[in-house]
Amino acid sequence: MFKTNITPRIGETDALRHITNTALPVWFEYGRNELFKIFNPTNELTYKKWNLILVHMDFNYIRQTYFGYDVEIRTYITKIGKTSFTVMQEAWQNGILRSNGTAVMVYYDFVRQESNVIPEDIRSKLKEHFISLDELEEKNRNEMRNNRKVREFDYVESDL
Repeated sequence: MFKTNITPRIGETDALRHITNTALPVWFEYGRNELFKIFNPTNELTYKKWNLILVHMDFNYIRQTYFGYDVEIRTYITKIGKTSFTVMQEAWQNGILRSNGTAVMVYYDFVRQESNVIPEDIRSKLKEHFISLDELEEKNRNEMRNNRKVREFDYVESDL
């Protein structure tokens, strides 16, 4: 698992005083930065060097996320195929799972415009961050149970 901390910005806050839903794709991409380094250690963004393409992503908004409190992005690998892999990401704030989602990435040759088989050395590095969906669900259930004593934020209404 990779962990990345995000400090929400004022510009990511919407009129309802919580983090807008458009922030999550950006945060999750930022959370994949360490994963990108497995495939391209220099992060060189050229057709000859870059070798990943995003082919699918989805999100689940479970609870509201608030400005003023850091968010931890957790990034896992949940499936490794021949040419692609699935990333599961979660956003946690104040000990509570706020949102999650998946991204499917393909090992890709931009010059030839085709997918490639993921090399064994990269595959073994991906396996270091692998977790099954059942294991992840159990882990989260236990963590949420242990965090029940955490109070939801005291959110002050400024227009009362």
